[in-house]
Amino acid sequence: MKASAWICLYRNPGTSSRTFRREQLDMRHLLSLQRVATRAFNTTARQMKNRVPEKQKLFQEDNGLPVHIKGGSTDMLLYRVTMTLTIVGTGFSCYWLLVASMPRNKAN
Repeated sequence: MKASAWICLYRNPGTSSRTFRREQLDMRHLLSLQRVATRAFNTTARQMKNRVPEKQKLFQEDNGLPVHIKGGSTDMLLYRVTMTLTIVGTGFSCYWLLVASMPRNKAN
């Protein structure tokens, strides 16, 4: 079904033909915007190489290394930063729970 026929199905019987025509033009603008956006996301400037099989082969090797080390230095750094933030966050949470559980001193 053409876009103009689709738009005509939803015409409000109480509107004038001029108002209806303006609504049609507004709707066509939205439909063309949708087409442009879809086209922009469906095409790529460059084709990317599929590296999934290489990564699967790397991570499925039985070389005795944990998963967070198999990916190289980037994965080790990411793992260490994540663990550091987790430990620091847990420490701060325990500290503030301790501070919140202590009663305040009454000032004279």
